[in-house]
Amino acid sequence: MKLMAIAIGVLMATSPWTLAAEGTTTKDISKKAAQTGRAIKDYTVEQRDDAVKSAKASLDEMDASIRRLERKLESDWDRMDEAARRKARAALDALRKQRNEVAEWYGGLKYSSAVAWDEVKTGFSKSYDAMRGAFGKARKAF
Repeated sequence: MKLMAIAIGVLMATSPWTLAAEGTTTKDISKKAAQTGRAIKDYTVEQRDDAVKSAKASLDEMDASIRRLERKLESDWDRMDEAARRKARAALDALRKQRNEVAEWYGGLKYSSAVAWDEVKTGFSKSYDAMRGAFGKARKAF
């Protein structure tokens, strides 16, 4: 339970997964992340540069959140039993896998043709939403 609280604290300290104000709930976090994912869908092909910039910022924030969770796992490793270690490692592996999928769609945003734009931005948004779900599962693993 202590590790879960720590993981939630780590996630609550990182944007866009969180809001900066104190008292932010996990519901607020989920809502903010959903808004970010939907925002990408609203960009037109003419706004590609803005969409790419927004997506890159999201990827950078995901990476920072994952690194924080990894550092927390490393620091608490000796206090965890084997089952907790496996669960936390599996959650981090799932996060990394989902992050890589988001990164692939990000590449599509950068280099897709105008014809493929709608498909790529929808794929990015769906992948981003799945990443949000993976963070939720990671909270439960810690």
